[in-house]
Amino acid sequence: MATADYYLYGLIAVALAFDFLNGLHDAANSIATIVSTRVLRPQYAVFWAGFFNFIAFMFFGLHVAQTVGSGIVSPDLVDDRLIFGALMGAIAWNLITWALGIPSSSSHALVGGLVGAGVAKAGTGAIVWQGLSKTAAAIVLSPLLGFLLALVLVLAVSWIFVRRTPGTVDRLFRTLQFVSASLYSLGHGGNDAQKTMGIIAVLLYAHAGAGAKFEVPFWVVISCQMAMGLGTLFGGWRIVHTMGSKITRLTPMQGFCAETGGAITLFLATALGIPVSTTHTITGAIVGVGAARRVSAVRWNIAKNIVVAWVITMPMSALIAAAFYLAASLLA
Repeated sequence: MATADYYLYGLIAVALAFDFLNGLHDAANSIATIVSTRVLRPQYAVFWAGFFNFIAFMFFGLHVAQTVGSGIVSPDLVDDRLIFGALMGAIAWNLITWALGIPSSSSHALVGGLVGAGVAKAGTGAIVWQGLSKTAAAIVLSPLLGFLLALVLVLAVSWIFVRRTPGTVDRLFRTLQFVSASLYSLGHGGNDAQKTMGIIAVLLYAHAGAGAKFEVPFWVVISCQMAMGLGTLFGGWRIVHTMGSKITRLTPMQGFCAETGGAITLFLATALGIPVSTTHTITGAIVGVGAARRVSAVRWNIAKNIVVAWVITMPMSALIAAAFYLAASLLA
């Protein structure tokens, strides 16, 4: 077996490890609300989310994989060192924020890693600005849309059930939260797993040589969905606590509205091929349901700290990725 093949298989393994960590790191996004409202115990909630993460490939196209694989840095510049730097930058930042219990974005860590390694190799000319600007715009738009949808849903549901007793509403939405959590987990698996698919696909493209066509093989799809689902099974309990209770206290009705608003946002982004942050999306939705109750119900200092983590994720992962790319170049 040629040395290049060993590098290829090794990097695919690293990419799947990132996908696993993505599921681990972002498990809170799928289950924070259903756990915090005590509809499901954590050990059951992760199985619920993991299953829907895995089957997401049955419901979505591969537009996000195309964007990540060929729309952030030029695929013709991609080589093993660039992908190694990008993955290590994203993994390192994920582990740092996971250890600190900060719900940062695995998606933007990966995008930042690609940009950092690409710029370290070929300068800013390596960047596909259309794809990067679309992703950067989603940093603002996805949590804003999640916020607005969740806010509108809370107001609409409150008006519809105004004559029902609190106990009746609570029982109904405890059941409906199973549906909303499933939808959000589908959106999470559909958008997030495709980012790793794009990385592996562009790596295969780089190794295929002249005349190759960028495509995502089915075995890559299944492998990435499986790694994402397994990562979710292991959960991320520190981040669950931040997302599910520190930002605002949730009832089952509010949890349903947050998950549904977040799911709609993810479905739209995935259909448009935009790699959004599931963390940003659900945080915006949770803040939206809290603000619908009253502005003071949201712990804005916690929300502010999360926003700071969002802002620094891409540049920090880019710097780490550039360092790994340069180190790999020196050792080659």
